[in-house]
Amino acid sequence: MNEARVTGMGVVAPNGIGTKSYWEAVLEGRGGIGRIGRFDHTPYPVTLAGEVDGFEPAEHVSSRLLVETSTMSHLAFAAAAEALADAGADTAALDEYGLGVITANSTGGVEFGQRELENLWSNGPEHMSAYMSIAWFYAATSGQLSIRHKLRGHCGVVVADQAGGLDAIGQGRRALSGDQGLVLVGGTESPMSPAGLVSQIPTGRLSTRSDPDRAFLPFDADATGAVTGEGGAILVLESPGHARGRGAAQDHGAVIGHASTFDPRPGSGRPPALEQALRAALDDAGVAPGEVGAVFADAAGLPGPDLEEARAITAVFGPRGVPVTAPKALVGRLSAGAGPLDAVTALLACRDRVIPATPNVTELARGCEIDLVTGEPRAADPRIAVVLGRGHGGFNSALVVRGPRDPARSSVSGG
Repeated sequence: MNEARVTGMGVVAPNGIGTKSYWEAVLEGRGGIGRIGRFDHTPYPVTLAGEVDGFEPAEHVSSRLLVETSTMSHLAFAAAAEALADAGADTAALDEYGLGVITANSTGGVEFGQRELENLWSNGPEHMSAYMSIAWFYAATSGQLSIRHKLRGHCGVVVADQAGGLDAIGQGRRALSGDQGLVLVGGTESPMSPAGLVSQIPTGRLSTRSDPDRAFLPFDADATGAVTGEGGAILVLESPGHARGRGAAQDHGAVIGHASTFDPRPGSGRPPALEQALRAALDDAGVAPGEVGAVFADAAGLPGPDLEEARAITAVFGPRGVPVTAPKALVGRLSAGAGPLDAVTALLACRDRVIPATPNVTELARGCEIDLVTGEPRAADPRIAVVLGRGHGGFNSALVVRGPRDPARSSVSGG
């Protein structure tokens, strides 16, 4: 399958609004995890999250659309606008039926839904927004981006938790092999409401610690869970021919491989299927394990899933055979927004010849025989990187990206 050029990127993350701000924060080790401020967290055992502070929806959304959509969509509107501007893509001047959009989401517009249901219970149906029927829906973001930017070609949404954002990118790449020339892909989440938090607590995957520096410790011997968060990223994918045809100047690299699998039923005695996804993605890309310069891990922050992921990486690359990192520990696990954000991070790492560090990890858990980058960013030359994602319930996804052909080089110290 042909590669999909990445000509534009947009980010809204807990530690940076905009790709440049986010990347600077990652390299400096500045996180965005803190006490939940969007609502009263005191009744709940989980008190930390990665919230996007300073984001003003009215700066990115018209007053009419603001009341019709939820925060998950507002974040995507901002990221998509940045990505399209970065790509220099004026969609109004392009064939609208050759332009697509595929996003991922898992929590929906939960804060919008909770607010309107409270209005229903408290005041009656006449006080409930008519937009409740669409604003909470997983597909709302894809639909609104399609309308907003006249993307009338391939349109879809993926619901697969943390694996979903990578699957959306993979689907976008496949769409480019047909009659689509440009596809907007990615994912954003905003579970920041009591209902959004309470829905995650029973999974047992969230840390109940109150110290932001000790709550989310992927692959660490002291790991107790992850931290939830909001945000994500949107990318512009184009076929090489379409990018050349419109004179696209930006080259962030390319998506060259993707695969997804599903874990067997618990208790079946069969192993998890992450390794299969990883091998299949490398085969799809035509890349040997030795050509991969970095792996951006799913990083569950739980002993069992972390060990499973470490073993899958080791099975393919050998013990400590490839640098592994999890910069998402700075912002939390953003569900469907995590994979696209990691994909952006991986492309920037390839461009700037540096692998960002996994923060706060001090001791690798027993059995995790991986070369985890910790402390400071590591100077390296990862021309090809792999991004992994695992979703609650058994979803696995692996994405292979290549850096820009003529990368702009920047000097980053660290080891």
